[in-house]
Amino acid sequence: MRLALYQPEIAGNVGTILRTAACLGVDVDIVEPCGFAFADRALKRAGMDYADAVRAARHPDWATFTRSIETQRLVLFTTKGSTPLPRFRFQADDILLFGSESAGVPAAVHAAANAHVVIPLRAGFRSLNLAVAAGIGLAEALRQTEGYPRCSP
Repeated sequence: MRLALYQPEIAGNVGTILRTAACLGVDVDIVEPCGFAFADRALKRAGMDYADAVRAARHPDWATFTRSIETQRLVLFTTKGSTPLPRFRFQADDILLFGSESAGVPAAVHAAANAHVVIPLRAGFRSLNLAVAAGIGLAEALRQTEGYPRCSP
């Protein structure tokens, strides 16, 4: 299982996602350009010292990223999703894809995804913070696939 971030804009969100991924043993792909300098202090502050413990790959563009994924299934989390998260069935090698904070993903990226998942929200609410959505999606995917790391005593 991997997380993929499409052109993220907020360093703190990426740092938080890197920390979550490090703790849960999940790799992260970042499709650039990002909306911040990768050396940003906010990225380091949110990721803390955990960011060094995650395998993160930076891809200069969408085409480079797609060449790296082989036959893995791309599961896009989107407010335009057709399958609510509780009904979606994950596979252990899925790539969970999240769009940028302000724009999501363009139509071509949306069309390239194998599945379109939406996190159900109360009426009148549009979306969640990127790091929160990634955490919720990853937690459910790991639960379903029994992919959580073993707890140490």
